[in-house]
Amino acid sequence: MDELRALITKHARPDMTTIIDDVLVSRTTAGGPPAPSMSGTILAFVAQGRKRIALGERVYDYRAGQYLVASIDMPITGNYVGISPSEPALGLGLVLEPDLVAELLLTGDLPKPAGTPEGLAVSDASPELVDAVTRLARLLDQPRDARALAPLVKREILWRVMTGEQGAVVRQLGAQDSSLSHIARAVRWIRENYAESFKVENVARIAGMSESAFYRNFQAVTAMSPIQFQKQIRLQEARLLLATNSDVTSVSHRVGYDSPSQFSREYRRQFGAPPSRDAKLRLQPAL
Repeated sequence: MDELRALITKHARPDMTTIIDDVLVSRTTAGGPPAPSMSGTILAFVAQGRKRIALGERVYDYRAGQYLVASIDMPITGNYVGISPSEPALGLGLVLEPDLVAELLLTGDLPKPAGTPEGLAVSDASPELVDAVTRLARLLDQPRDARALAPLVKREILWRVMTGEQGAVVRQLGAQDSSLSHIARAVRWIRENYAESFKVENVARIAGMSESAFYRNFQAVTAMSPIQFQKQIRLQEARLLLATNSDVTSVSHRVGYDSPSQFSREYRRQFGAPPSRDAKLRLQPAL
């Protein structure tokens, strides 16, 4: 872990990107209040520090030596806990590709995905997984070797997770007809059409499920109803728009609200301040 922490510290950039495709590293020195974001579809390994994430009414804590799997890109709220410039949070992330998961499913004797797993899951990392993550981080110092070896190490990491405690969550990602793949289609549609009103029965049809099965599975994965999920996306998009557009009414209509007053109420409930005030606070330079 000491070597991994040193490598992450050395290669951390503000945008978290690295020389290896789909590999991210982060170094965070300040905790701050919980902030909304999208989870991404990712395996996130913690080398130092602790983070708390809320998805709907579920709360996930993960710390050094643990990893989090996000099988669908979902609206979350999270923050680092107990960190400082002298003790920053350090992490390495691997973007999960369904095609690679599907390929590994074909090559290994793994149980078929069953049921509907939660969209987020946390587990302790095995020694074998820690070793593979560290070897991937070493390749950040070896660009020529990384081109040939990084894909192999990424496959190993994915395999370790697929055969571990949270394997069912990842295996569903690569199974074409799994309940997770059906919900993922619906999530994609809601994200792309968040400003449109919809009936749950129509989105269930897009997912290829009955309305009752869709509603049940959607809540199991996201900890939210489809309408709550849409509202979270709308509010997060509105917050981004307000960074460049101070017209609250215009932004509220753009993200799909008919009533600016309802938008302001829900925005304040989500972010702790009315839209215009929140935008000004976030644009103020840090002291």
